[in-house]
Amino acid sequence: MPVVEHRKVVAGKRGKSGQVQSLSRAFQLLMRLSEDEMGFTLSELASLEQLPPSTVHRLLNSMRQLGFTELDESRGRWSVGINAFRCGNAYLKKRDFIAQSRAVMKRLVEQTGETSNLGVLRDAEVVFVGQVECQAVMRMVVRVGSSGPIHASGVGKALLSALPMTEALKLLGRSGMTALTPRTLTTQAAFSEELRAIRLRGYSIDDEEQNEGLRCIAANVYDEFGMALAAVSISGPTVRVQQQRVAELGAQVVAAADEITHLIGGCRPEGQ
Repeated sequence: MPVVEHRKVVAGKRGKSGQVQSLSRAFQLLMRLSEDEMGFTLSELASLEQLPPSTVHRLLNSMRQLGFTELDESRGRWSVGINAFRCGNAYLKKRDFIAQSRAVMKRLVEQTGETSNLGVLRDAEVVFVGQVECQAVMRMVVRVGSSGPIHASGVGKALLSALPMTEALKLLGRSGMTALTPRTLTTQAAFSEELRAIRLRGYSIDDEEQNEGLRCIAANVYDEFGMALAAVSISGPTVRVQQQRVAELGAQVVAAADEITHLIGGCRPEGQ
């Protein structure tokens, strides 16, 4: 009898483990689908996720029944479904600072002539949750929902500067400090100095560290506890965002960040 009972427990654990694995794979597929609005074929998804096509097909169909995926049968391409959008929209409603930021970002674009982005820190990367584009032909554009490196983006550097140094460096260790251009900071010693400089002046600068020919300036938005909730930025080509304009533009970005902070009932912490 004890042997039979033992087998039942093991079988139960295996069942739960299999369910968790399937759930994890389903969420991973959903995240992959969100990367391209044109969608993916079954074979593309199976290759990208390194899963058997039969497993991918089963998971996609299960999510399709719940409205989280859709299939364009004429093209054989899978994409996110309406319920995935509803979940994402619920997040935007919860984080009201995104809606509150938009009018301020529009005004910042009018003042500076450059595209404005709003980003948050998620794990060891930056996720862009808002954008207002400028009208210039040559401009910086990122897709809302996309992610970027924390060590080589204005938003990422600003948000890291609001963390205790040990925590910021720990995140950098997890994300890595890949050299994206010759100007990318790739050592923790250099980044420590950069974070101290950001705290002193109140804004960060991505000085062609992610893309050559592109400069970005960002400042933090704070919640009611004085914690950095997000960072607002402007980005543009170095021919327009020239070095001699950085201080002036930085002051405008900080003013915009402070206005958003005020609108959401936040407060800038002392010394920031």
